[in-house]
Amino acid sequence: QVQLVESGGGSVQPGGSLTLSCVVSGSSFSAYDMGWWRHNLGNPRERIAQITAGGDTNYADSAKDRFTISRDNAKKMVYLQMTNLKPEDTADYYCNADEHFSSYILHHWGQGTQVTVSS
Repeated sequence: QVQLVESGGGSVQPGGSLTLSCVVSGSSFSAYDMGWWRHNLGNPRERIAQITAGGDTNYADSAKDRFTISRDNAKKMVYLQMTNLKPEDTADYYCNADEHFSSYILHHWGQGTQVTVSS
């Protein structure tokens, strides 16, 4: 069973930085495409960053040039470095693992970690 546990959320002032971490159980971590999503009240859930099993990354426009996703396959961890944080980045952040099978994809989710950006 694949389990994901996020950490690193908290409160920060505008312009500050945070790094979120996600540790993943399961033996096939290196084969998973990993993503960070966020959700706040009144807005749909948004995927803000993804790193594929091959190491390719892509970002939502809201995250480009400010956020960096990375992974450490040996530690089974994925990170989201967030800089120049803005009040609109306030949200619950979720780690996601996509496990690919021949005819379907299993989506695994963590419980989330809260980020608050406020002065």
